[in-house]
Amino acid sequence: MNPPRDLSDYQNHLSRVTAYIHDHLSEPLDLDRLAEVANLSPYHWHRIYHALQGETLAATVLRLRLQRGSGYLAQSTRTVADIARRCGYPNAQSFTRAFRQVYGKSPRAWRESASETPFEAVPPVASAAGAWPVEVREVPQITVAGLDHRGSYMRIGQAFEASRIHMAAQNLMTADTRWLAVYLDDPFAVPEAQLHSRAGLSIEPDAAGAVAKAPLITFSLGGGPCAVLRFRGPYATMRAAYHWLYGAWLTNSGHAPADHPVFEEYLNSPRDTAPADLLTDIFLPLAGNKGQ
Repeated sequence: MNPPRDLSDYQNHLSRVTAYIHDHLSEPLDLDRLAEVANLSPYHWHRIYHALQGETLAATVLRLRLQRGSGYLAQSTRTVADIARRCGYPNAQSFTRAFRQVYGKSPRAWRESASETPFEAVPPVASAAGAWPVEVREVPQITVAGLDHRGSYMRIGQAFEASRIHMAAQNLMTADTRWLAVYLDDPFAVPEAQLHSRAGLSIEPDAAGAVAKAPLITFSLGGGPCAVLRFRGPYATMRAAYHWLYGAWLTNSGHAPADHPVFEEYLNSPRDTAPADLLTDIFLPLAGNKGQ
């Protein structure tokens, strides 16, 4: 393989590293092995990674392992020891120390305090108890460049990382770039391995032709009225908000859903924001006229 010569080449080399990290979070991640994956000099590759990714490799691995762990805690009944192993920790104690430092609670305490239950055990919603703020507004069409993702929605971060790398390599990211994902299947009804979603970053519509090439695809979101729910907290605990939005708000609102999938916009970044302070807007597209 030829050595990298420009920003695009370097970003492509590092995209292999991020993909490898996502696929091997349960394993030891050796710097020399990752240098091989990147096909860059082991003397320099980590400095390149830090400069282009905006965080050290250790910070990336910690963030992704704990995000995956929080998903297991919120959405399964796996033991803490089992989750620790699946997230690359040698034992429950080391996982607990890392988790407590970032999430402010032990894994067991966080699981108990989270208002979540497994998909198959979510109770029916009968009232506005536990309501979230919802605003109905016209949402202009947003053009997005990104990638398809198959499998658990909690692992869509891999598609985001790859999309960002390809966007940055083409100098298409700006201060106004927005991070969005669309979820095409209902995780209550579709097996996890078959779930289909897309993750990407907003672009100016006239730039779509410049990025509509493999592996990036372009797609549009919005372009009509939406119910927008503002959620604050870890991504893994968002399921209760979805359940309330559909089971309590929508059924009592007088609105009907449009024939378009729900999508999300991530207003801050887990790279520099505590899990409890993450902000996400959930967009539920609505039919054009109330009651239709």
